[in-house]
Amino acid sequence: MNLLEPIQLGPRVAQNRVVFGPHVTNLANDSRALPERWVRYVARRAEGGCAIVVGEGASVHESDWPYERSPLAQRCGSGWQLAATACHDHGSLFIASLDHAGGQGSSAYSQRELWAPSRVPEVNSREVPKWMEADDIAAVVEGFGDAAQVAAQADCDGVEINAGQHSLIRQFLSGLTNQRGDEWGTDRLLLARQVIDAVRANLGPDRVLGLRLSCDELAPWAGITPDAAPPIAAQLAACGLDYLVVVRGAIFSIEKTRPDFHEPTGFNIDVCRSVRDAVQQSSPQTKVILQGSVVDWGQAEWALGDGVCDAVEMTRAQIADPSLVSKLANDQAAQIRPCIRCNQSCQVRDARNPIVSCVGEPTSGRETEDPDWEQRSRHPRNVVVVGGGPAGLETARVAASRGHSVRIVERSSRLGGVASVAGPGLPLVDWLIAECQRNGVSIELNSGAEQLTSRPNEVVVQATGSLPGVRTYAVHSSEMVLDVLLAVSDPSALPSEGQIVLFDPIGGPIAVALAEQLGERAVLITQDNIAGNELSRTGDLAPANVRLAQRGVHIERRALLREVHQGHVVVEDRFTAGRRDIACAAVVDCGFRLPTEPLPGAQLQAGDCIAPRTMYEAILEGRRAALAIDNV
Repeated sequence: MNLLEPIQLGPRVAQNRVVFGPHVTNLANDSRALPERWVRYVARRAEGGCAIVVGEGASVHESDWPYERSPLAQRCGSGWQLAATACHDHGSLFIASLDHAGGQGSSAYSQRELWAPSRVPEVNSREVPKWMEADDIAAVVEGFGDAAQVAAQADCDGVEINAGQHSLIRQFLSGLTNQRGDEWGTDRLLLARQVIDAVRANLGPDRVLGLRLSCDELAPWAGITPDAAPPIAAQLAACGLDYLVVVRGAIFSIEKTRPDFHEPTGFNIDVCRSVRDAVQQSSPQTKVILQGSVVDWGQAEWALGDGVCDAVEMTRAQIADPSLVSKLANDQAAQIRPCIRCNQSCQVRDARNPIVSCVGEPTSGRETEDPDWEQRSRHPRNVVVVGGGPAGLETARVAASRGHSVRIVERSSRLGGVASVAGPGLPLVDWLIAECQRNGVSIELNSGAEQLTSRPNEVVVQATGSLPGVRTYAVHSSEMVLDVLLAVSDPSALPSEGQIVLFDPIGGPIAVALAEQLGERAVLITQDNIAGNELSRTGDLAPANVRLAQRGVHIERRALLREVHQGHVVVEDRFTAGRRDIACAAVVDCGFRLPTEPLPGAQLQAGDCIAPRTMYEAILEGRRAALAIDNV
């Protein structure tokens, strides 16, 4: 298998071609240093077999503080050293990532001006950065060199310079953000070359030097394009790079940096192939690494075999399953937990995503806090899990792996609950089912709780999900109203003609996805100023609204559903209280849900039957319930 073959990166050899790339974790401490929990997070991927582990990007200068717990390179020495030691113990390389976000940063934490090549406002905050003077540029170049020295002293195997999506170096490389008339504007590669030289001088010849390069800014009017990227990459590789990672995105395409399941996997394959061809001609020793939603090992293996790249970055795939590589090596590929690219928990954005994690593997980011969920129980029990959604499946999977005898009782004819019919969760559901079966879980379909007959000394875990919530509008024609779960699980339940009103007081992904499917037939009613407000959490808010517009969906903003009549609904403006009628053939209620009633005799509960939330909480509570069986 190509993925498991060794690769020479400059002076070092990696034992396989899988990369765990740099990404925001927010696991640093308030002093911007890297504590034990961060070290354990990255080391877990080395333990799982990944041979090239790249740390979170560390700011090389105090002018850069892009997010709350962004590491500062000058304070990362001890953390880098611990991470390097841990990775070396597992035969892996540890590469420190050096960064400066420039004008794409934030002044909220530093309380000082942003630095950038030109006065191009930051897209989200609209803040105008400071035009960097020669002394500022020199300070940043020196900062990169000093950070490389810290990494070398910490026994890192090398460093990776960020010239990717959120980086000052990319801002100098691009006409989008570099509008200077001096030497750094007439020669846009000048800063990148200076940084590479400074880093190499302090890193020494016996360590690896890599570069993360945006090769498609998705802004062809002035940005780096797939046609322009190969010669740029070739020139920079000739400066002495041992490897180059091909990425995409820039100041005007942040949502494309790490897109969700709406984008195809491997979206950088074509540009990566072109870059590799160019780099091989100028610097054949420089290895080219593919990045871009590569979450399936089969696609990674194909890319290597087809000459697209020399190694593959599979970061989200290893957030979802830290043991991905070791499972491949041990002929356990079917047991790899899939990444569903939902971006729900792995993309750190605000207080709802305080640290990196994963809906399918909630222990990601909490390696120092969580127990060993699958440690064998000292007191195996008979267990029945009532409900076969994600919470019930994870309860059964973990309980069975701990040695309990488990059966699932599910009311419907299929497992997976909401996740099997809405959103990107079906691959994770299928994996959970397969793992339950592999661990000997008995599955009883079409069997409701009222038919349940408990066995002697059997622990009952309730995971029965949710019910439609209380309607906040008057219904004068009940046949007009459908629950959203019925609409997405059985599209034939919807009328074949006429407009369909989708009432979405949540601003969630299910209503938006259904509206996309219905296209011009959909009328999406939202109380917010923008459709799908909650999609900001995953980075899909702007793309979702673009898709809705492209599909011709009519959006009623700042509106509340008040009455449902045969053939029409009455909506009310949130602010003016003005009412008007909208003709429709049916109404789909996408509103809040309520937990199912407590099940008599159940000792434990998990998931939406406690309080309806997301798949992340369902999986986490399934694990906790499985662990709690020992105490019943």
